[in-house]
Amino acid sequence: MSSNIKRLNSEIMPSSLVGFEEFVSITGGRAELVQEAIELGWLAPGRSATEELLFNAVHIYKVRKLIRICQDFDIPTTAGIIIVDLLQRVDELEARVRELGGKMNSERSQE
Repeated sequence: MSSNIKRLNSEIMPSSLVGFEEFVSITGGRAELVQEAIELGWLAPGRSATEELLFNAVHIYKVRKLIRICQDFDIPTTAGIIIVDLLQRVDELEARVRELGGKMNSERSQE
């Protein structure tokens, strides 16, 4: 996920934050979907001094993945959110397993 976010930061977003309309345009989503994700607490955008919603590359990545999953499986937003969260958790656990595997190999080589 981090390489995708770095690419988004460098290619799509010259500044690190975008407003609501630009976010909807970049993600290819609908304003209603984004608003629903915010109301459910799944997206937590920042706010500017004028209270404008501000989104970053992580938000873009998550919403693009959500849209793709909802379209591919013809499922509602809430179901897609659950799937995206579970996929993120799997990624985190796989990274942790790789980390622990590396530590075990390191300890074995020291024996």
